[in-house]
Amino acid sequence: MSTHPLHTHPAWTLGGKRAVVTGGTKGIGRAIAEELARFGAQVLIIARSADELRSTREQFAEAGLAVDTLACDIADADDRARCIETLSSTDNPLHILVNNVGTNIRKTTVEYSAEEVDTLMRTNLLSAFDLTRGLHPRLASAGGASVVNVASTNGLTYARTGAPYSMTKAALIHLSRYWAVEWAGDGIRVNAVAPWYIRTPLTEGVLGNEEYYHEVVMRTPMKRVGTPEEVAHAGAFFCMPASSYVTGQCLAVDGGFAQYGF
Repeated sequence: MSTHPLHTHPAWTLGGKRAVVTGGTKGIGRAIAEELARFGAQVLIIARSADELRSTREQFAEAGLAVDTLACDIADADDRARCIETLSSTDNPLHILVNNVGTNIRKTTVEYSAEEVDTLMRTNLLSAFDLTRGLHPRLASAGGASVVNVASTNGLTYARTGAPYSMTKAALIHLSRYWAVEWAGDGIRVNAVAPWYIRTPLTEGVLGNEEYYHEVVMRTPMKRVGTPEEVAHAGAFFCMPASSYVTGQCLAVDGGFAQYGF
């Protein structure tokens, strides 16, 4: 876990803020949850596995970070509705929502089954759309809230395989811009981060292929893949008072990859 100190400048702190991070037990979501907690936010992590949530909570506690958890499959409509009801049962405002849940199935377009396409749409896009819409009243009551959607460079440029995945990420980026305009009057800022290859459980399989890894690095101007913490730093910025006049933006965390394409 990172060890940078809590900043004291008011523009760079999240003390007193309430945050929800979906998919926060591993990879980018976990790093974002930790980053927000280190900046002083009261963080609630949502994930499917109660065991992973318990382990994550214990590990955070060992690092001196207290987080709350909620077991919920955001991709499942019924479970998502239950989650929204649970989160809406309090009058406390919600200052930060990070829509991080996502998955990928790497195939060419004609290889996908209808079920696989449906899974990608439900998990990557509809879950974020529904959850954010459902939590809009809590966000609007915060007197200044931030939604961060975790997209991908696949939503910005070609990446060989994964057309449905890329569709969902492109839609998430545009949805961020749309909500930024629609909800500006509600005091809700909406931005997106678009990572390229990051070392996470979701990418370890493909990055384990030495030939493919070499190609990825060669197409990345900075000649390396990124870390979850580097995405978390960008995501946290969008949640800070320091970014109070920033909305509708998509920040590529990609070592320059989006300028090349794949």
